[in-house]
Amino acid sequence: MKILAIDDQLLILMSLEKRLIELGYEVKTADSGEKGIDIFKTFLPDLVIVDINMPGLSGLDVVKHIRLEEKSKTPIVVMSGNTDEKIIVDGFDLGIDDYMKKPVSLSEVAARVKRIIGTPAESNTGAKSEGQMLQQYCVGVVIPCYNEEERLSGEAFKNFVYNNLGYHLCFVNDGSTDSTLEVLEELRKGNENKISVYNCEKNGGKAEAVRQGMLHLAKDPQLDYIGYLDADLSTDFRDFDDLVKTMETSDFKIVSGSRMSRMGANITKESARKIISMTINLIIRSILKMPFNDTQCGAKIMDKELVELVFQKKFITRWLFDVEIFMRMRKHYGKEKVQSMICEQPLKRWIHADGSKLSMKDSIQIVGQLAKIAIHYK
Repeated sequence: MKILAIDDQLLILMSLEKRLIELGYEVKTADSGEKGIDIFKTFLPDLVIVDINMPGLSGLDVVKHIRLEEKSKTPIVVMSGNTDEKIIVDGFDLGIDDYMKKPVSLSEVAARVKRIIGTPAESNTGAKSEGQMLQQYCVGVVIPCYNEEERLSGEAFKNFVYNNLGYHLCFVNDGSTDSTLEVLEELRKGNENKISVYNCEKNGGKAEAVRQGMLHLAKDPQLDYIGYLDADLSTDFRDFDDLVKTMETSDFKIVSGSRMSRMGANITKESARKIISMTINLIIRSILKMPFNDTQCGAKIMDKELVELVFQKKFITRWLFDVEIFMRMRKHYGKEKVQSMICEQPLKRWIHADGSKLSMKDSIQIVGQLAKIAIHYK
C-alpha cells in the first residue's frame, strides 16, 4: 500500500513519513504541490495526504489536478491547520475523502489512514506514537548555553521534541569552558532533524548567543515562529507551548512570558533577587514608557518576520537585550502601535534554578547598563 504525503513543513512531513513507514506503508514525500503532482504521476499512490497552506501550488490546487486533470479517484486526505469553513467545504466539493485539523495526533492520523485504505500485511504494531502531536505551525526555539553541563536536562528536551513534532530546538554553545558542547552533541544524536547545535567558539554573553541563534533559525523557511528559552528550564515547557498557542490564535507579533506572582501559579524566587528584580523592573518601565511587568523573563516567542529587525545589529548590553528588543520595536513602529503588537502572558509555573549566571554584582551593574540603553535609544 502506497501513500504520498505533501507538506511544505519538513518537521511535520518527516515525522508523518516515519510513522507511516513503521505501520508498513510504502511512503514518498514532497515539500511542494508541484513536486507532489510529479511524484503522483509515477508513484500511483493508494492514498494522498496533503496540506492546504503551501506556497505556490496550494493543497486544493493539488486536489483539483488529481481529480480533474488526472481524472483519478485515489483517496485524498487533507491535513491542515486551516479551519476556514468555506475552504473545508470546497475541499469536499472537489472530492476529498477526509479532513484532519492540525494539531492532530499521529495515532489519529494512523487510525484514519487504516479506515480508508486498510492495514498493510506487514505492520510494526510495536511502534508507539501515543502523545505525539503534529502542530499547526512550526516553531524554532533558541536555548543559549554557557557551562551548562551540570544543569542540562537531556531527557526533558528529548521528551518534548518527541511529543511536539512541529518544534526544532537550537542549542547555542556560548564558548563554554566545560563539557557543555559534548553534552549537546550527545543530546542531538538520534534527533538531528529536531535538535541542532550552534557553536560559538568565544563567549559573547547571553545576548549575543541568543542573537546568533535567532538569525540562524530565521534562515529555515519552514519555521513560522521563533523564540528563546533558558537552558535550566526555569520556565516550564507547558508554559512555553501556551505562549505559542497565544501567537497562533491572535494578531500579536511577540508573546512574552511574565513571572507574576498570583493565585494558582507556582512562581518562586529568592527573596533578595525578588526585591532587586522589582527595582530593576520599575527602572525599565520608566525607560520604555510602556507598562511591562517583566521584560527579563527568559521565555519569548515571536513572528519570524521580526527577527531581522530586532536581531540584525549587535546589542549594546550582555544581559538586557530583552529591553533593547522592545526599544528597537518602539523606535521602528512607534509607542502606540508596538503596545498592540506585544502580549505579556503570565506563566503558571516558574522556579528559580540554582547556579544562575547572574550574580548580585551583575544586578548592580544592570542599573548602569539601563542608563546606557536609555541614552543609546533616545
